[in-house]
Amino acid sequence: MKVKNSLRSLKARHRDCQIVRRKGRVYVINKTQPRFKARQG
Repeated sequence: MKVKNSLRSLKARHRDCQIVRRKGRVYVINKTQPRFKARQG
């Protein structure tokens, strides 16, 4: 999982990427391509 300070660019890498907030953190999740997972902070 990548840790980035800005997730806007990572969301644009694949059309299935979704931004989700969990426990005060922002995640990018992708069901079809798990290598695009990312966390902010």
